[in-house]
Amino acid sequence: MTRLTGGLIDRSRSLNFTFDGKSYTGHAGDTLASALLANDVRLMGRSFKYHRPRGVVSSGSEEPNALVELRSGAWQEPNTRATVAELFDELEAKSQNKIGSLSFDFLAVNDLLSPFFAAGFYYKTFMWPRAFWEKLYEPAIRRAAGLGSLTHEADPDSYDAGFLHCDLLVIGGGAAGIAAALTAARSGARVILADEDFRLGGRLLAESNPLEQPATDWIAGVEAEFASLPNLRVMRRTTVWGAFDHGVFGAVERVSDHLPTPGKRVRQSLWRITAKRAVLAAGATERHIPFANNDRPGVMLAGAMRAYANRWAVSPANRVAIFTSNDEGHRTAVDLAAKGVEIIAVVDARTGAKSQGGYRTIAGGHVTDSKGRLGLTSVQVTANGQTEWLDCGALGVAGGWNPNLHLASHHRGRPQWDDAAQAFLAQDGAVPGLTIAGAAAGKGSTAQALASGAQAAQAALGDLGITATLPDLPRGEDAQMNQHALWHVPGKGRAWVDFQNDVTVKDVKLAHQENMVPVEHLKRWTTLGMATDQGKTSNVTALAVMAELTGKSINQTGTTIFRPPYTPVSMGVLGGGDTGVHFRPRRLTPTHEWAKSQGAVFVEVGQWMRAQWYPKPGETHWRQSVDREVLATRKGVGICDVTTLGKVDVQGADAGEFLNRVYANAMGSLKVGMVRYGLMLREDGFAWDDGTCARLSETQYVVTTTTANAGTIYRHMEFCRQCLWPELDVQLISTTDAWAQLSVAGPNARKLLERVVDGFDLSNEAFPFMACAALTICGGLRARIFRISFSGELAYEIAVPARYGNALMARLIEKGADLGATPYGTETLGVLRIEKGHAAGNELNGQTTAQMLGMGRMVSTKKDSIGAVLSRREGMVADRRVLVGLQPVDAADPVVAGSHLFTQGAEQNTATDQGWITSACFSPHIGSAIGLGYLENGAERMGEVITAANPLQGQSVAMRIVSAHFVDPEGGRLRD
Repeated sequence: MTRLTGGLIDRSRSLNFTFDGKSYTGHAGDTLASALLANDVRLMGRSFKYHRPRGVVSSGSEEPNALVELRSGAWQEPNTRATVAELFDELEAKSQNKIGSLSFDFLAVNDLLSPFFAAGFYYKTFMWPRAFWEKLYEPAIRRAAGLGSLTHEADPDSYDAGFLHCDLLVIGGGAAGIAAALTAARSGARVILADEDFRLGGRLLAESNPLEQPATDWIAGVEAEFASLPNLRVMRRTTVWGAFDHGVFGAVERVSDHLPTPGKRVRQSLWRITAKRAVLAAGATERHIPFANNDRPGVMLAGAMRAYANRWAVSPANRVAIFTSNDEGHRTAVDLAAKGVEIIAVVDARTGAKSQGGYRTIAGGHVTDSKGRLGLTSVQVTANGQTEWLDCGALGVAGGWNPNLHLASHHRGRPQWDDAAQAFLAQDGAVPGLTIAGAAAGKGSTAQALASGAQAAQAALGDLGITATLPDLPRGEDAQMNQHALWHVPGKGRAWVDFQNDVTVKDVKLAHQENMVPVEHLKRWTTLGMATDQGKTSNVTALAVMAELTGKSINQTGTTIFRPPYTPVSMGVLGGGDTGVHFRPRRLTPTHEWAKSQGAVFVEVGQWMRAQWYPKPGETHWRQSVDREVLATRKGVGICDVTTLGKVDVQGADAGEFLNRVYANAMGSLKVGMVRYGLMLREDGFAWDDGTCARLSETQYVVTTTTANAGTIYRHMEFCRQCLWPELDVQLISTTDAWAQLSVAGPNARKLLERVVDGFDLSNEAFPFMACAALTICGGLRARIFRISFSGELAYEIAVPARYGNALMARLIEKGADLGATPYGTETLGVLRIEKGHAAGNELNGQTTAQMLGMGRMVSTKKDSIGAVLSRREGMVADRRVLVGLQPVDAADPVVAGSHLFTQGAEQNTATDQGWITSACFSPHIGSAIGLGYLENGAERMGEVITAANPLQGQSVAMRIVSAHFVDPEGGRLRD
């Protein structure tokens, strides 16, 4: 084992875990990566395209290589970075993206075929032959896509979502972040400190002597003070992954990922943090230096190697070499040597570099190649024209640091190159209210990070009028890196830039040759930076290589910008636990409890749970229940809860004029006490929604909408009121939830309602079809009644305050027992309206016109309204498709919604397509399936037999064109 002395692990607690079925032991405080390295495991994964052996590169969330699957069964989680996975007892981990074993992956044959998989090969290869796409290319690509595997089982974990507000959000718990949080919290401001690690400290934990006192002692003291401050919330294991408008940040807190079993805890929480100001102290990511075969397990970042030694007391090998272009490589060598690791040599690209310890330094040298298929065994060093091989098990590479600016790019702020820092820095004001501090701002020494963090917090709070005093901070190291720009080592072998996506320096050169020079083209042509790490360790290096090729500066070459999320976020937590029954809020109708007691079968309709049908004993199929409900309604009386229809109360002196402008037909002329059917058009003239408009008084109307469009239409009406015609005296309020509304339909509907209304004359003469009134029922309960029908039968809709809906349903069923009162659900509702030829959501699909619906005359030419002018466009007026009824010639044949209509004997293609079936059901009244649909010249083709083709199921059914009004086409029943 290569476990070293010291470190911040708890050696008193041993933890057992498995990797690819083999058992290992680690300690509390380990990550999976550090524990594997401590057990001499360097091979941890395979690359995406070529399946090359890969080991850990970093020690943080930027890790591109060591992606593993954790746990098993339904709890299995793919693509987890081993570098941030906290070790716990009995952890199960598996390598991924392989066929066979990790050491012998059959898909590694791709590496032999690499000359055929050069940059942009998919754009060039998959274009021909054209017929190969569906049968060969697409299936092969889909099989190869992805890294880890899914179990296809439901996620057993629970998730949560919450909202937080603060004066200052500090992102990052390193030196700068701690200083910022301390400064702000002492001022009394509301502060949130979020850090993705399970310990505060950041790079302070990775260095040997960053402060004048032990860093852990100072951090412990600060944490004790943090715990005593009620205005400060410290959120460990929390990644702020996105910066959005108005000071909103998205964050994921990993609540129980580090526990063997979550118990009653959620796994992760999604937080929406609204901050008046924010400080980004996310640190920096070290970059590597591409050279031939630089991707072998054991080649890693020097800063990560130092972190493993100082924090986790582990070295990837006993014999280590360092390749550096700055002083950081020597810091790693000194720290490792102090812990007993043999430093073979520090290869320093700078001429005149000197050793900072008792190790060999090769000044002006470059690592030019390596050996070791499954793990590094030696590296080739070239200096002063001489070449030698150095035997070593690990190589630390230090190519400089890139500030972590991802969040500062989320408002499309494009970083600018800074020659002094040799890195991209964020523009001032890239995200309103966000200040950048510490290494993220290019201030990489500990002293600079501490000072800039405190100053950033003080300035941010000053903008809010809050006075903050700079705290006394410990003295930190203030060494400079003395950076020498070295972006890659020229050579013949493949030098890897993006480890996860297998992008090499040669790929960048090929992109340049093929004129894919702009950074966005380079990214997509090579797949650079498109992996789970979003190019954290590769993008800047690739841009520098492109700059060399074009002869431009890096600043002129430019950079891509980053999008949320900063690190991968699971779909489960993005849903905030809204899965299964919690997928979205469920709205229950006022009669839900009564329907439930009757054994109703429910269905989701939008957000509503509605009774679909009411099965009776002996009914073994849903059709039996629905047929019974349909016939009972047409012969006696049926009752259905239609509360879900949108209801908008429109009041004001200009209410009629407002509705005139919103609806295609005239509403201002509607008499008090009457109802009118209304059609609403979109701005482009297509039919949008239908419903009714009832005038209860001179200044009050109640309009209804379809269930699906209730919210959309209300928002549209509010927009019209507030923005288009603010001069009108009109007010709107949605009353959908305020009133329970029941449809009472059938020849016995009047008789039933006469038993509950209080002295109100429901006769045909006193209360005709399309009348409405406010009244009382059941001894004084206020109610509204509307004589409208969508079933074709004598029908009413009666509305009472929502809390009385359940009781009203029970009372009507009780009072109508001798009249055959029958509750019916949404299936029967659909059958009744199709039998009567009423259009609904299937017919109002956004592609239909008033002309197609047979409502062209409803679009008034005497007034203006939204969509009226465009509805008269030549193409829309000339549309020959109209709504018709369809009945199979053979009563046993099905009618399938979505089937396309063709003239009998015609070739079936898009050129001969004459329409489609919009709605279908079985009609017990007709004794067969029936349908509604749009058909060219349908009105002149009554009685003609056509073909309904359903290619998905291989059906071709002969259909007779009939009137869309299957029941009582003259409309005598509803007016009786």
